[in-house]
Amino acid sequence: MSAMMYERLWQALLDTVLMVSTSALIALVAGIPLAVFLVLAAPEGLIKAPYAQRTLAAVINGFRATPFIVLLVALLPLTRLITGTTIGVWAAVVPLSISATPFFARIAEVSLREVDGGLIEAAQAIGCKRWHIVRHVLLPEALPGIVGGFTITVVSMIGASAMAGAVGAGGLGDMAIRYGYQRFDTTVMAAVIVVLIALVCVVQLGGDAVVRHLKAR
Repeated sequence: MSAMMYERLWQALLDTVLMVSTSALIALVAGIPLAVFLVLAAPEGLIKAPYAQRTLAAVINGFRATPFIVLLVALLPLTRLITGTTIGVWAAVVPLSISATPFFARIAEVSLREVDGGLIEAAQAIGCKRWHIVRHVLLPEALPGIVGGFTITVVSMIGASAMAGAVGAGGLGDMAIRYGYQRFDTTVMAAVIVVLIALVCVVQLGGDAVVRHLKAR
């Protein structure tokens, strides 16, 4: 590849990191409260609001069941309303965030449900309020699983960001389609694949290291 193509590859990598990291932060901030509510509002939970819990679960399942490429196209009007455009890195953040949040919420919910019920009962016995139980029992005990689930979410978002390149979202996927596929440049396509694999490996190894550290504490 030429020096110009290497420069474009580097810029595409930066664009992918920007869109994935921004979307991942939104999914993290929105997904954990959703997961906590799904657990607390369950029939056996601390709040016991089964109708609201089932309604939210149905909405989450609906978004999870929708393929990302379909969701990407369906959200184009919302994307244009929020960002003012339907192409580019920031336009990709909207569908990526909306797609990743329900996925991560379900994974975090599973981790929260696996917390030993005896710990919650002990906290209730000494008079802890619901917020204190969530803050000092549920979240700390489920943290390794939540981090592991967040790592899986980020890895899936890297793949989705490459798919978003099909509609001009920028990043590595856009470069692979424009230069690798449309111009039949197998060198560029191979370079993008290698960079994507390396990016996934870095995220997965980093997430695994954090999980091991949390479990060792």
